[in-house]
Amino acid sequence: MKKTTIRWVIAHEPLSLFYRAARDFEKYLNEQQNAESIEIEIMTLSEYSEKYNDGVVVTKHDLLDLMEAGRLEMSQMYTTWLAEHYDYDFLAFELPYLFRDHDHAYRVLEGEIGEGLLNRLTEKSNVRGLAYTYSGGFRCMGVNKPVSTLADLTGEKLRSNRNPIGQEVVRVLSGGVDPFVCETEEAADYIKAGQCNGNDTVYSRIYPLGQNEAMQSVVDSKHALFLTTMIIADSFWNTLSQEVRDCIKDAALRAGRRERDTTIEDGQQARGQLESDGIIVYDPTDAELEQLKIKMQSVYDKFEHTFPDNMIDKIRALH
Repeated sequence: MKKTTIRWVIAHEPLSLFYRAARDFEKYLNEQQNAESIEIEIMTLSEYSEKYNDGVVVTKHDLLDLMEAGRLEMSQMYTTWLAEHYDYDFLAFELPYLFRDHDHAYRVLEGEIGEGLLNRLTEKSNVRGLAYTYSGGFRCMGVNKPVSTLADLTGEKLRSNRNPIGQEVVRVLSGGVDPFVCETEEAADYIKAGQCNGNDTVYSRIYPLGQNEAMQSVVDSKHALFLTTMIIADSFWNTLSQEVRDCIKDAALRAGRRERDTTIEDGQQARGQLESDGIIVYDPTDAELEQLKIKMQSVYDKFEHTFPDNMIDKIRALH
């Protein structure tokens, strides 16, 4: 039987987090008889460049273009980048304290709203969403000074990613200071260089990205979720039988659930390691969190109207 190859490119750091999800997908797909004609080739960007791009260097910023051109079948992508390129509504998941806990998040992501957003990608692109992954989970804030209260973040220059909601959330955390915008992979270097004093991050990425070397404290604010997605080129998807499509979707859902669960475990282990290494891990009090949520209402005032009617209410009401 002739095999059809899915080229899956790992485009983001830390590679280990993304490799694991791809390997889980491959495992679950291989368990299904109807998918025997599919094989998975997992590569880094440099490996893809050498084998399929005549050695011409490609970066993570080229990934969606490669998929649009049908030169790549699968990868994982930040939901914020999907929002930036295709569907703004993915940014709703960046709103602060939108998700009550992981169970709530799972129901949203695998329910009508989450699946609806994945399906809508194909209306505007050659990208089809398959499943949500964390590659992080709930966010925290690492800072390069001792912290003993949430108010210690006030006045600090904190790193944010480039999406406007994320920047506004960090602005509230710092008491109004404009964030320093850069990729999370670059944050440790910029903190060491004195260009910012803290970093919007997630536990599971702190050690792999060397961020522990640039922080004295972590504020476990859990202010938003860090989300990624498994994506597939729609032009490739359309060449497959319905049976194989069902197998791929099932494998992606199972791998996504596994990835989210293991990322939570990674975060718990990283938190324990930080404490063992003498880095302060500060849990805001209930009173501090209530006050912070009140302050974060300004983010909703600024952005909630930019999403479809009742979208945010539906997310909050889901039980």
